Amino acid sequence: MARADKPELPDLSALPAVDGASDGAVIGIRVIQALLKTLPTKPGVYRMLARDGEVLYVGKARSLRARVSQYAQGRAHASGIHRMVALTAAMDFILTATETEALLLEANMIKRLRPRFNVLLRDDKSFASIAIRENHAAPALQKHRGARNFPGRFFGPFASGHAVNATLNTLQKAFLLRSCSDSVFDARTRPCMLHQIKRCAAPCVERIAPADYAHLVEEACDFLRGKSVELQARLSEQMSAASEALDFERAARLRDRIRALAAIRTVQGVNPHSFVEADVFAVFSEGGQTCIQVFFFRAGQNWGNRAYFPRHDREAETPEILAAFLAQFYDDKSPPALILCSHTPAEAELLAQALASRAEHGVELRCPQRGEKREIVEQAVMNAKEALGRRMAESASLAKLLDGVAEVFDLPQAPERIEIYDNSHISGTNAVGAMVVAGPDGFDKRQYRKFTIKSRELTPGDDYAMMREVLGRRFAHLVKDSPDPPQGDGGVDFSKQPEREGKFSAWPDLVLIDGGEGQLNAARFALAALGLAEQVRLVGVAKGEDRDAGRERFFLHGRAPFRLDEKSPVLYYLQRLRDEAHRFAIGAHRQKRKADLVKSPLDEIEGIGPARKRALLHHFGSARGVSRAGLADLITVDGVNEALAQRIHDHFRPRT
Repeated sequence: MARADKPELPDLSALPAVDGASDGAVIGIRVIQALLKTLPTKPGVYRMLARDGEVLYVGKARSLRARVSQYAQGRAHASGIHRMVALTAAMDFILTATETEALLLEANMIKRLRPRFNVLLRDDKSFASIAIRENHAAPALQKHRGARNFPGRFFGPFASGHAVNATLNTLQKAFLLRSCSDSVFDARTRPCMLHQIKRCAAPCVERIAPADYAHLVEEACDFLRGKSVELQARLSEQMSAASEALDFERAARLRDRIRALAAIRTVQGVNPHSFVEADVFAVFSEGGQTCIQVFFFRAGQNWGNRAYFPRHDREAETPEILAAFLAQFYDDKSPPALILCSHTPAEAELLAQALASRAEHGVELRCPQRGEKREIVEQAVMNAKEALGRRMAESASLAKLLDGVAEVFDLPQAPERIEIYDNSHISGTNAVGAMVVAGPDGFDKRQYRKFTIKSRELTPGDDYAMMREVLGRRFAHLVKDSPDPPQGDGGVDFSKQPEREGKFSAWPDLVLIDGGEGQLNAARFALAALGLAEQVRLVGVAKGEDRDAGRERFFLHGRAPFRLDEKSPVLYYLQRLRDEAHRFAIGAHRQKRKADLVKSPLDEIEGIGPARKRALLHHFGSARGVSRAGLADLITVDGVNEALAQRIHDHFRPRT
C-alpha cells in the first residue's frame, strides 16, 4: 500500500448537496467537486488519496476535468468505484503534453505505488535473455537479466531460466562462442575444457583468427534473428564441399553444428510460419479472477510462456484488465512489432502509440479472427483456462488449510498474513535471522526479509538473544510505519486491517517461531518491550523427538504444549511453513559466509573502493603482495596518493 503525507481536506462548506449518493460517498464526491473548478482540460495523470495519505487509485485522462467530473456524479458507479470515491479525501494531478505520455506515466506510477483499486500486475519477475557482449574484441555469448547497460546484442525474452540455459548450451555447440568472463579470458594461457569438448573456438589463445570468430558471431546473430533455414542451408553446402575435398574433420565439425541448429528449432514447441516475432496475450476470467497467459515467439520459435494472475476489482471488464496489464507489462520491457491478443484491449490505438513511442519502432496490436495466428491465440486461451482452474483449486484447498490454522490457534478467522521466523549460524558466526511470509496466495517471496545480527553484546550462539533482536527490529519498524496495532487478546481486529497487497508494513495475523518455549518467551520479551505482547498471536513450533517430522509440539502463551494428529493436513501445512523459513535462513547464512570467505583485508581500509582495490590487486598480484609493499611502491599505483599509501602501509604494520 503506497502512502504519502496526510492530505489537507479542501473547504466543502460552499458546495451543493449531492443527489443519488449514499452517505458514505458524499464526502468523497464533495472533495472531487471542490477540485473541479481549478482543473484544466489538458491531458494528465491523477491520484486519489485516502485520509491517511494512502494512494487509492492512479488514472490517466485526455481531459482531466472531464474524467474527474465523472466521479462526482454520485450515481451509476460500480461498487468498487463507489467504495473508492467514499474513501477519497484528496487528489493529486500531473499535467502531461499528450495522452500517450499520460498513459506511460500512469503505468509507471501503478507499478511503483501499487494502489489497491487499480488492476495490478503481480509476480512481475524479470525475464532472461541471451546477450552477445560486444565490449570486448572477442564477444561472449551469455545469459543476461536486468538492465541492458553494456554494449551488445540482446535476444529474448525467454520465459524460464531452463529454456535459456538449454538454448545457450546448444548455441555453444553450433557457434563455438566463448561464455567466460573477460577476466578469465585475459588470464588464459591454454584452451579450457569447453574447447576440448568442442563448445568454444578458443579465441583466448588464438586458436581461431579474429575475422573467423567475428563471422561465427554474425552467424549466431542471424540464427537468433530467425534466419535459421538460410544458415542451415549454407552450412550444408560447406559440409558437402569439405567432404568432396576430403577434409572430413571440417565436414564432421559442420555436421555437428547443423545437428545443434536443428535441435534448437525442434525443441521450442509450436513454431509459427506466418510471423517471426510476436508476443501473445490470452485472457480467461472466471469467478472474479483472471489469468493472462503470455507466449513469447522470437526468431520464428516459441521461447516459452508464463501465466499471470493480475489483481483487479471483480466487476472489471476484460478489455480494461488487458489494457492495464499490457501497459504495466511493457513498462520496463521493449515490445515486439506484433502483439497478438485474445481480446481487443481498451483504447487499443492509444496503447499501441504509447508502446511504439517507448520501443522506438512501430507496434501493432491485433486480435486475429482466423488462420494460424488465431489458432495460436486459442491455444494460449486454453492454457490460461487450465492455469486459472489449477490456481482456483489450489486456492480453495489453501483456504481450507487456513481455516484449520485459525481453529488450531484460536484466531477469529483465517489468517491473511503469517510470518515465520528462524535463525541460522555456525557457532555464532555469520549469524542471520530470516522472516518468510505466507497467506491465501501461498508464499509471498517479495515480503521475505533477512536480518544480520548486529548486537555486539550478544553471546555467540545465543539463539534466544538472536530471536529477541530479530523480533524487536521487525516490530519496531512495523510500529513506526503503522502506529495503530491490532487490538484484542492476541488476535487481530480484521475490520481495522488495511489493504495489505505487497505491503511490508502490514500487521501479521499469526507469527510462527521455529523453536520451543525458550524461543517463544524470547519473542514475547521483545514484543513486550514494545507494548505488543498481547496484540500479536505468537506460536512456537518445536521439532519432534529425534527431530522427526510429524511429532512437532506447539507452544502458545497461557496454554499447555500440544501436538496435532500426524496425518493432519494442517500439520503438513505448518511443516511447510517452518521448512521454508529454515531453507531461507540457511541460504542467507551461506551467502554471508561465502562473502566473508572472499573478503579481502583491503576492504577494511578507509578510502579503498572497488576501483582502487582492483588496481592494487592487479599491480601486486594479491592482498599479501599489497601488505608487503613499501610506501614508494604503493604510490606508483593509479589512484593511490601519498596519504592513502601511508594509510595502507600503517594498516598492515600497526604501530605499537
